[in-house]
Amino acid sequence: MSTESNHEFINRVFSEARTHTSWLKDPVRDESLKEIYDAMKWGPTSANLCPARFLFVKSPAEKEKLIPCLSPTNVDKVRSAPVTAVIAYDIAFYEQVGKLFPHAPQYRDTFGKNPELAQTTAFRNGSLQGAYFILAARALGFDCGPMSGFDNKKVDETFFAGTTWRSNFICNIGHGDKGKLHPRLPRLDFEEACKIA
Repeated sequence: MSTESNHEFINRVFSEARTHTSWLKDPVRDESLKEIYDAMKWGPTSANLCPARFLFVKSPAEKEKLIPCLSPTNVDKVRSAPVTAVIAYDIAFYEQVGKLFPHAPQYRDTFGKNPELAQTTAFRNGSLQGAYFILAARALGFDCGPMSGFDNKKVDETFFAGTTWRSNFICNIGHGDKGKLHPRLPRLDFEEACKIA
C-alpha cells in the first residue's frame, strides 16, 4: 500500500469518519454484514480465542423488542438505522479452544474452572473485537453509531436468555445523514494522553 493509500485509509476509518445518529434509508444487505465480519475476524485476540458475538437486529419486530432496553435519547437513533448490531461476548468462549487454539487444549479448563478470568478475558477481547468491527465497517464504506446507553440486563434477557452470550455495546450501521452531523469535538493531543518511558 502506498503512502498516499495509507493516508486515505486512515482518513476513511479515523480522521474523516464520524459517529452518526441520523441515517439514510439505504438498506444494509446481509451479505455486507458477512463481509464486515469476515474482515474483522482476523484482528488479534488473546490466544486467538475470539469471544465476540454479534446479533444484527434488522426487522421492525426485533427492533421493537430492543426499544424498551434503550435510553430515551437512543430510541430514534435505533429506529431509523438500517441495522443495529448488539456487540456481545460469549462467557463460554473457551469451548472453542479445540478449534481456535488447538496446540493448547488445556486452556479450556484454565478458563472453564475460573469464571472470573473467563469473564475478564471475554469482555476485554470482545471489546477489542467490537472496535475491529467498527473499523472494518468504515473501511468497507459504512457509517457507524456505537452506543452504550441501554440496559445490558434487559438486552440479555430479551435476546440471549438461556445462552452464554452477554451484551457489551450496541452499534448502528448504515449510511449516515451527513447533513445532520454536529460539529466535530476535539481530542486530546499526544502530550496530554501519552508518555514515552
